[in-house]
Amino acid sequence: MDLSQIPQIKHTDSDNFFLLSGPCAIEGEEMALRIAEKIVAVTDALQIPYVFKGSFKKANRSRIDSFTGIGDEKALKILRKVSETFEVPTITDIHTEADAERAAPYVDVLQIPAFLVRQTDLVVAAAKTGKTVNLKKGQFMSPESMKHAVTKVTDSGNQQAMITDRGTMFGYQDMVVDFRGIPTMKQYAPVVLDVTHSLQQPNQSSGVTGGRPDMIETIARAGIATGVDGLFMETHFDPSIAKSDGANMLHLDYLKKLLTNLTLLRKTVNSL
Repeated sequence: MDLSQIPQIKHTDSDNFFLLSGPCAIEGEEMALRIAEKIVAVTDALQIPYVFKGSFKKANRSRIDSFTGIGDEKALKILRKVSETFEVPTITDIHTEADAERAAPYVDVLQIPAFLVRQTDLVVAAAKTGKTVNLKKGQFMSPESMKHAVTKVTDSGNQQAMITDRGTMFGYQDMVVDFRGIPTMKQYAPVVLDVTHSLQQPNQSSGVTGGRPDMIETIARAGIATGVDGLFMETHFDPSIAKSDGANMLHLDYLKKLLTNLTLLRKTVNSL
């Protein structure tokens, strides 16, 4: 994937990894702008190509009373405002073919959730918008099987596809990352490691997903060492009050130090 084809992306000549980061869900304009401002400041200083991430709605919820969004159009307009304010591209996930058409005018990258990546009509609809398509590897899928998801995008006339590994189910309530899959999937498309979602502990009896945010730097370092092209991290200025996935988010205050360490590691890996 040529990152220069994503509108407004900065530092496309950088040898660094690129970053997809932001809150799990758009909870409001003030919070989105606040988070974006902090991440942009850090990524600009470290020369990290950056894409702001935020879900305009959450369709995959454990419980019917879980937060799903503030309204589709309202959230999409906030994503557009983030892009215009900070001159960065944006990414959001879609769940239906109608979502692809609805979201495409507002964002630069359409993300296919892991549970839906085998849904041919959805992948094709995203591809036909002409936007970059981020395919999240299903928790139940082998790295080799992602070749076919990429082919659905390219056979639809869109060469801008990337794969994001968000971990593999390990029993009923845990996730693991099989780092052997990184070089395998890089044969098909650029590969992103979703650090925070791969540390989820799903299917808790409470109906609220748990997580291991204490392992974020460990997983991110391993991803850089195995050659990922990009990292995906959800972050919030107060994960304890985040309305979605707070249990595995990175606190925004820790972002600068983490990305500084990872940038140094990337330089070492590139020098080998």
